[in-house]
Amino acid sequence: MQDNALKTKIAIIGLGYVGLPLAIEFAKQYDVLGFDINESRVNELNQGKDRTQEANLMDLSAVINSKSVSEDRIGLSFSFSKHDLKAYNTFIVTVPTPIDQFKSPDLKPLIKASEMLGSILKKGDLVIYESTVFPGCTEEECVPVLESFSGLVFNKDFFAGYSPERINPGDKVNTLTKIKKVTSGSTSEIADKVDRLYSSIITAGTHKAPSIKVAEASKAIENAQRDVNISFVNELSLIFDRIGIDTNDVIEAAGTKWNFLKYQPGLVGGHCIGVDPYYLAHKAQSLGYHPQVILSGRRVNDKMGAFVADKVVKLMIQKDHKIKGSKALIMGITFKENCPDVRNTRVVDIYHELIQFGLNVDIYDPWADSAEVLHEYNLTIKNQLEDDVVYDAVIVAVAHNEFLKFDYKKIKRNNGVVFDTKACLDRALVDGRL
Repeated sequence: MQDNALKTKIAIIGLGYVGLPLAIEFAKQYDVLGFDINESRVNELNQGKDRTQEANLMDLSAVINSKSVSEDRIGLSFSFSKHDLKAYNTFIVTVPTPIDQFKSPDLKPLIKASEMLGSILKKGDLVIYESTVFPGCTEEECVPVLESFSGLVFNKDFFAGYSPERINPGDKVNTLTKIKKVTSGSTSEIADKVDRLYSSIITAGTHKAPSIKVAEASKAIENAQRDVNISFVNELSLIFDRIGIDTNDVIEAAGTKWNFLKYQPGLVGGHCIGVDPYYLAHKAQSLGYHPQVILSGRRVNDKMGAFVADKVVKLMIQKDHKIKGSKALIMGITFKENCPDVRNTRVVDIYHELIQFGLNVDIYDPWADSAEVLHEYNLTIKNQLEDDVVYDAVIVAVAHNEFLKFDYKKIKRNNGVVFDTKACLDRALVDGRL
């Protein structure tokens, strides 16, 4: 297999938060096809637009080329037609890997992508997975599908690699090329090839793992470790609330020691931290080991939305509010600040808990796509607030820049409650915080 960039023709499967930035960077040096089954997404990108706001639009415009192909062509084109994939020989899969309602891995998007690729796979082709999975998934779940649908033999006719994504949505500093990349391949030769491929675009460098399973596991524990650390401070928040002291004050004091890790309490959502630990736990349970620490951390973090809602209601009662029929406003629904990503947001837990208390709840988020929120969560949100509406309770759930300088006196009643889940506001403005 040749490493010559002119011979390496890359197709990126999935054009979301991970796939699009990857496609743009590779297209600066290679012939790249950005593929997505969502026709409207492809049409949007062909117009130089990106709803995820992850792409550098100047870079996007610069690398978009026409569909005409020459031997020395580099650049980026987009397609939703499987037929167009046949001209490419290196496939990078960046489809979502969510969990289902039972918090078990949902591999349907990954398997569907593998079935599609298997149907067009040729001898000598390379398939690299970036989607977060449990250790062993690439070789035990995806490769058999590729073999079945292609009729080809793994590590003889075609090859596989794994390089876990490390995209941080909304982060304009730690971008794709500035984050070290873990790489791996199904043979030593392919591992070298995959590593050289990513090294050509990742300025921060790469780390070649000794096997695909090691690379898969490294991604799973990155986020499981962060999840457990956050669950620890969230549990502290539950304890310190009963003691009557502020968790952030405690963390600031403890943080004066050089080796204390200053994690902050909060809602844990998003496409990685709130999901990946379940993938690791699933693999452990399939081998007869029932993880304790990982799942206990998940249980604590999953409680935090209900805790916030309960705390807000208690603060309202202290101010003599009649709870049923009161109006509450949740500021933000994205899973993190200054980002339109609403995947696995735990803000919805606050909403549903407040609704059960009988409150009338509005959600305001100028970053979120209202159509996406309606589709994903069956919730209607506001992208702007009416001038004359005031609320009995205001919950700051996301620390968007707009919310840091917001005039909260304008939207809350005189005895209204302001709760700050991010500890991002002046303490004089709030009645409680995590």
